[in-house]
Amino acid sequence: MTVGFIGLGNIGGQMATRLPHDDLLVHDIREEATAPYVEKGARSGTLKDLAVECDVISIVVLTDQQVRDVVSELLEHATPGTVIAIHSTIDTHTAPELAAAAGDKDVHVVDAPVSGGPMGAAEGRLAVMVGAEREAYELVKPVFSHWAELVLHVGPAGAGTRCKLARNLITYAGFVAAAEAQRLAEAAGIDLRKLAAVVKLSDSITGGASSVMIRQTTEPIAADDFLRPIFEHASALGEKDLALAVAMGEQLGVDTPVARYALTQIAAAVGVPHGEESA
Repeated sequence: MTVGFIGLGNIGGQMATRLPHDDLLVHDIREEATAPYVEKGARSGTLKDLAVECDVISIVVLTDQQVRDVVSELLEHATPGTVIAIHSTIDTHTAPELAAAAGDKDVHVVDAPVSGGPMGAAEGRLAVMVGAEREAYELVKPVFSHWAELVLHVGPAGAGTRCKLARNLITYAGFVAAAEAQRLAEAAGIDLRKLAAVVKLSDSITGGASSVMIRQTTEPIAADDFLRPIFEHASALGEKDLALAVAMGEQLGVDTPVARYALTQIAAAVGVPHGEESA
């Protein structure tokens, strides 16, 4: 199988490095970016070259418009059966629209955004969320496995992007919560580097936010569900600790809007909202 790779930046470059170079064609707007791959046995080519010669083509560019432009050019020359995989984080409408256009040419466009950052790419430990027809997913899975530890089929074209945006909500909302926690700790005279060390270790043990993401639904947990007492306990602990954090903020003159909001939402968030005990 011949693989094409477009976009050799911080993440894309690390992903491409892990692919067998004997069957690899690379393309980047910076011509010098392709040199290290060519030195190891890959070939550099134009978008047309990749479209004509490659069975699977991966795209890691910056913007939604760049994705549309690249895919549009590839579709002018791609042969039937080619799979074009978009790893960039794009608009939720883009992949379904491009997949529909590609279907007329018997070409597959799939969205396969990745999670794990440059570190995960360098170690071959990325998670990739594939939105595709099953046939296309089975074609790309062995290719993606060179640079991904987890390759999941999450639905049709567009589902990969929707999954990635939900995943990133946790990341960036977590950044806001972390910043608030740092302000609170700093006001209390805590060494922020030591706080970070505690968070890093404890999350590696408990799984962080993923530890509560074990159910198939966000509906309230039924009273007879074995998870109910576990999550009721988690909710009670959360409310106690959040209330204490809010009180600490008031004492230190630190505003804690994230903690205050979380205090009102923690029970519902884990599926045991107040007033639902008999559900």
